[in-house]
Amino acid sequence: MLEKVHQDRLNKLTAIRELGIDPYGERYDTAEPIGSVLARYQDVPEGETNDQTADAAGRLVLIRDMGKMIFAHIRDESGQMQIALRKDNPDRPPRGLDETAWKLAKLLDLGDLVAVAGPLQRTRTGEVTIWAERLTLLTKSLEPMPEKFHGLQDVERRYRQRYLDLMTNPDSMATFKKRVAITNHIRSCLNDRRFVEVETPVLQPIYGGAAARPFTTHHNTLDCELFMRISPELFLKRLLVGGMERVYEFSRNFRNEGIDTSHNPEFTLLELYQAYADYNVMMEITEQLISTAAQEICGTTSLPYGEVEIDYTTPWRRAKYADLLAEHAGVAMDDVAAVRAKARELGIEESNKDDAVVVNEVFEATVEPHLVQPTFVMDYPAELCPLTRRDPNDPNIALRFELYIANMEIANAYTELNDPAVQEANFRRQVRGEAQGETMRVMDEDFVTALRHGMPPAGGLGIGIDRVIMLLTNTQSIRDVVLFPLLRPQS
Repeated sequence: MLEKVHQDRLNKLTAIRELGIDPYGERYDTAEPIGSVLARYQDVPEGETNDQTADAAGRLVLIRDMGKMIFAHIRDESGQMQIALRKDNPDRPPRGLDETAWKLAKLLDLGDLVAVAGPLQRTRTGEVTIWAERLTLLTKSLEPMPEKFHGLQDVERRYRQRYLDLMTNPDSMATFKKRVAITNHIRSCLNDRRFVEVETPVLQPIYGGAAARPFTTHHNTLDCELFMRISPELFLKRLLVGGMERVYEFSRNFRNEGIDTSHNPEFTLLELYQAYADYNVMMEITEQLISTAAQEICGTTSLPYGEVEIDYTTPWRRAKYADLLAEHAGVAMDDVAAVRAKARELGIEESNKDDAVVVNEVFEATVEPHLVQPTFVMDYPAELCPLTRRDPNDPNIALRFELYIANMEIANAYTELNDPAVQEANFRRQVRGEAQGETMRVMDEDFVTALRHGMPPAGGLGIGIDRVIMLLTNTQSIRDVVLFPLLRPQS
């Protein structure tokens, strides 16, 4: 069956060429976005005309051939509208197509890219329609579109062939256009705060800035091992040392770890640093970026996410890590025996893990399920945070927060550690393996040297952009907000 479809389209390709028409088109400058055409005609009452014309281009997503008349729908990224094609008949205005263009119209298939120009009218069914007096083929499609013109339903195929998803699912196109609008809004907010956007290395000789397993590669000319970055943190802090006081980067990060509905090995992180600030300033910035994006891009600060309604009205809840652990796990953060007993009760293997790691796993199991509305979880166990300044009144506490919304971690921020001696000691403890997990056992001597030159007191913030997009578009899987998510290769 598919072979017959392919052969039919190839035959039409040949017939189009025999008409003297290039089936792959050329430059076309005069098309107006379909959304704009519909907007300027929306006030014309049904049954009336006002001599407007239109010139639009798009993909054919519906064709109804009625013999002497063809009604079709074309779609571009701004919308979808009806076109009417018929052979020119001087006795029945509006004019139609000349002989060659009419023959071309009969050779069109779903998926072809065309442009039409002519007068605008409403049909008797009230549909705004371009009555084509000119038809231009821009590209002939040789592959059939998915069976249901209103949307590709096969989830796996949507991810593997995103081009089909975008061409057939208006909701998917809207999600990705909203993603662009949200990131542009965030950029605008940060620029208004005198931040500057920078770019730091993706290929790094020493990975760092997060507890994660990197992807490794090899540079042949330099004959050295390199790592895909897991975080831009240590390079952005070098810029603080150099005198760039407010910096941010939308960084593509790579972590050689698991895949699920909220994790993709390649993801987008907004990371920013502000000299002379602390994690309280980072809370204010986080609230502004996300709440104003909800209001300005989505039109409201109350948005659904799955079965719950998330209220982005500021200020957001602030709660201490130890208080939440006591409330939901019933144990004190510094009561090691009680925490380990709770871990065993929860089925967490704790015998070979550091105390702080066990505390955090108990926190994740007992507290995170309750963090639905925006909540800043503050003041983490210091052992979990080697790059964070300690509370001057309690060295066991790190001045760090994580933002949770809808049970997901959305952001992570510190009052940054800028004491080179403490930073070096933390690094060396990690390298010796005293810190839990091999993924943090790295030593960056040059970063310590940078700190010796003097890094200003600062606040730092990382926001998972993909997860923010998930929240603000009510999307349950990260794969639906990443254009090309990583998938298992097909056999």
